[in-house]
Amino acid sequence: MSDPAAYVTPAGAEWLASSSAFPRSVHALWAVRPGAPSTLPCGTAFDVVSVGTLFGRRMLDRLWTAGPGTGPVALHAGRMLLFAEPGTAQRLPALLRWREWRGSPAPADGTADGTAGGAAETIPPLLCYGLGDAVTIPPPVPGEGCPPTTRWLVAPDVRKPWLPGTEALLWACVRAVREGGRGPAGGRDQPISAPSDQGAKVYHVNRRR
Repeated sequence: MSDPAAYVTPAGAEWLASSSAFPRSVHALWAVRPGAPSTLPCGTAFDVVSVGTLFGRRMLDRLWTAGPGTGPVALHAGRMLLFAEPGTAQRLPALLRWREWRGSPAPADGTADGTAGGAAETIPPLLCYGLGDAVTIPPPVPGEGCPPTTRWLVAPDVRKPWLPGTEALLWACVRAVREGGRGPAGGRDQPISAPSDQGAKVYHVNRRR
């Protein structure tokens, strides 16, 4: 049985199409190619923060178990796409630069990141898509023509879904780094290789500017 979370509802499809200046054209494309991925602009209805699948899984664990939750989440080409409030793509890298995680205070146990060994805190490169950018998203309904690596984890199901903002995603990044690969049940994540996306604003958090 298919996971209902992987299917976009009509209301969710309306929200996705509203990101375009020509929503009717988006719906027409979906009607002709219902199972194919499509490309939508960011910056109006949503921004997108793209992370590697392994680190993204850690972020989702924290957002779902101890945080505010998430908005829509998708997988595409080995990356996890977290849909966020418009403006997040501009503000999140700025906050990451401001904090400079390598210089943040060590926790009480004396390690640099709260884990054994005292490894320095680092956040993997984030790809931030905002105004002027576009992202490839899964189709509303999975079908022929859609690669198995492109799918919804949390599909949009309402006309105006709640979206995490800069602070929520910043918190999830920090928690994911400090808690390492420890999942909610104490397990370890399995590594997943992922290619780098092109054409997005990239911020390497461990690079001083």
